[in-house]
Amino acid sequence: MKLSNNTLYIVSTPIGNLGDITLRALEVIKKSDIILCEDTRRTLKLLNHFKIKKKVVSLHKFNERKQLNKVIEYFNQGKILSLVSDAGTPLLSDPGIILLNECIKKNITSVPIPGASSITAAMSVSGFDDKFLFYGFLPKTENELNKVLSSLSDIKFCLVFFVPSLKIIFYLKQLKKYFFGRKILIAKEISKLHEYFYRGNIEDIELPKIPLKGEITLVISQKKLKISSFNEEKIINKARKLLKKYSLKDTVNLIMEIEKKNKKKIYDICLKLKNEKNS
Repeated sequence: MKLSNNTLYIVSTPIGNLGDITLRALEVIKKSDIILCEDTRRTLKLLNHFKIKKKVVSLHKFNERKQLNKVIEYFNQGKILSLVSDAGTPLLSDPGIILLNECIKKNITSVPIPGASSITAAMSVSGFDDKFLFYGFLPKTENELNKVLSSLSDIKFCLVFFVPSLKIIFYLKQLKKYFFGRKILIAKEISKLHEYFYRGNIEDIELPKIPLKGEITLVISQKKLKISSFNEEKIINKARKLLKKYSLKDTVNLIMEIEKKNKKKIYDICLKLKNEKNS
């Protein structure tokens, strides 16, 4: 496999179990001159495990813009660069978007090297509908969190969030207010030794008494559509009262404001009652 020196390789790394790295990812890393990474210590552990010696350069959310010119200069020098995050697929709630957009602007090709992702891993075992929205990390303050959850509560698809384990109780308390009646999957330490999945109705999910560690992936099930049954007796009683004061057309329209559907059926009931009244 030949790598290009005018290309940014976006390499997915394991989210826990080091055996989840792909053969292609290893090959790309081995052939790269420089590895851009969030935490050099975390990345060096991965490289050391596979006996790979490469130059690692820190690129995280606090220095990404500052490092931009330096990284572009590496490309100008003909270096082969790979970008990795601490775990999983880069740029998904991880740094790199500033660099990627700069590469796009300068016609530097970007190539994804697919691999592990806690988003798809959690969704694959959720048992929920496969249509989902990934939001990422939720806001830390209660006011901002309530605004976000309120805007998301009417979305009918499954929702995937990241939350720090130390604040899981805080987030669950707020989620219960906006997603009552839906199911939740809490995924902890995916692919690691103590991997576990907690499932249940969001309003009564119980967490273990032992402290959770690391980053938690939350999956909320799809919104159930409310199916309202057509109550003919209720419509008849309502129509009888309205027809005493309103025309057939107005009666139908007033009932439709409540029922929102079955207009023909409502019209037929009202017409029948009007004819009975006039006969």
